[in-house]
Formats: sequence, structure tokens, C-alpha cells
Amino acid sequence: MPMPQRVKIVEVGPRDGLQNEKTPIPTAAKLAFIDQLADAGLQVIEATAFVSPKWVPQMADHSEIMQGLQRRPGVRYPVLVPNMQGYLAAKAAGTDEIAVFAAASEAFSQKNINCSIAESLARFEPVLAAAKADGIAVRGYVSCVLGCPYQGEVPVTDVVRVAKALHDMGCYEISLGDTIGVGTPAKARAMVTAVAEVIPVSQLAAHFHDTWGQALANIYAVLELGVATFDSSAAGLGGCPYAKGASGNVATEDVVYLLNGLGIETGVDLEKLAAAGRFISGQLGKVAASKAAAALAARLA
Repeated sequence: MPMPQRVKIVEVGPRDGLQNEKTPIPTAAKLAFIDQLADAGLQVIEATAFVSPKWVPQMADHSEIMQGLQRRPGVRYPVLVPNMQGYLAAKAAGTDEIAVFAAASEAFSQKNINCSIAESLARFEPVLAAAKADGIAVRGYVSCVLGCPYQGEVPVTDVVRVAKALHDMGCYEISLGDTIGVGTPAKARAMVTAVAEVIPVSQLAAHFHDTWGQALANIYAVLELGVATFDSSAAGLGGCPYAKGASGNVATEDVVYLLNGLGIETGVDLEKLAAAGRFISGQLGKVAASKAAAALAARLA
């Protein structure tokens, strides 16, 4: 199959990239980051997550983020929701697109969201039904598609089953996530090929982490299968808080550079994207510096 002529990048930096940071990042800084990403030409920017602040404190300002967005025509700002409570909060905050997530690994599902895969899917059925009635688009994530930090190998049949379940519920697109970054091109190709037998490849996205430096190679491998949507995070920020040892997402800058070199359109200005990455990295540095200064002052007091 020929490679796509154009690729859609789903920028997950403001959510997946920042969710791990221990010290709260100012809401204003997050909003400025999102606006810079939009200015760089990214048309899908995952803005935040309507999850419990107890479990993911960094996302506690989700409503403020949605209300403070400087929305641009043609740019979508999806948010992650874990359940009906999260959905209702996201809807009240004015979201018009959500994402739901399930694991292909039973062990990871238990560790991550404290329920079985079957229970997690059942939890999303009323969310999908409500979203459909409200005219809110839903994207589906499947995590641990190429390996799990708890059970190791994940059978491809389990990936196919979970992906199909989310698609059948009404998710317009299924993002296949290598949550701990252990995938290699051959395994990535085999997994996507299997899922594409039950879901059109045009409705599949890939989400690779770069733990072993394989993310770009994996992207190239599934580009050859016709995958034309990829998740990435500016400056390579992020990783899963429940996946021990997982490094960051593949950097959006690297993905755009690769695609530019292949002559594939993205609509993204690489220089502006790099500036956005430098901005948020600088903000993270300021947070770390201010925390260190406060700790020093406390010791000297």
C-alpha cells in the first residue's frame, strides 16, 4: 500500500505530556502552550483530562482549561474522560470531543483503572450513548498494544478484541498505544495488520512511546500500511504514570521532521512547533527551580 500523502498529528502534550508532572503547572502556562501548538498548525490538540484530581493532580484544572481556551477555527480540542462522571463534567465545560481508553492487557487495566477490561468497556457504553445523543465525537484509545509492564507479552487477539469493541460502540477512530515503548517495526506491522482486518485502516491511529528509541521506526513501518494518524507530544514530554519505566511519547518535532523528509504533508510549521516545545520545557524548568528554591528556604528558616 502506498504511503499517505497527508498525515494528521494528534498532539497529546497538554494532556499525556503533562499528566506525570508532580508540581502543578500554572493554568495560564498550559493555555499558552495549547495556543502556541495551534499557531504551529496542529489541528487536533488533546487539551486536558476530566479525571479525579486525587489520581492525576496535574489535570485538576480541566474545567478552567476548557473555559480559557482561545479556540481557533478548524482546531479540535478533545479531552480524556474515564467514566460518566468525567463525561458530564467535560460536557458542562463545553467540550465537543472526548476520548475514552481501555487496555489490551488485563493486568494493566486492573493497575491503571482498578477494573477488568470487560468492566471498563461496560463503563464506557453509557458514555458513548450519551455522547452520541449530545453530538459529541468520541475517540478510543487502546493501551499496551505491544507489551505490558505487568504481564509482558500481550496477545494480538486481545488488542483486536478491545479495539473492535470500542469501534463497535461508536468511536470514530481507534488509537493503538505502545504504552511502554517496547514495540519494534515488525511487531507494530503485525499488530496493525491484524486490527485492520476488523477496522478500516483509515480509522486507525498509532501512539508510540520511545523507551527503546523505536518510535520513528515503528511510525515508518505502519505508514507503509496506510496509517495516516499519529499521536505525539511536543518536546517528547509524557509517559504513563502507571507504566513503570516508560519514557516519554515520541516527540512531535521528530515526527514532523520525518514526515517532511518523506514529502508527506502535515500542515505543521516545524519552527513554531519547536518554539512551543521550548516554551513548555522552560515552564517545567521554572516549576522545578521554584520548588527547589522553596525547599532551600524551608531548610534555612
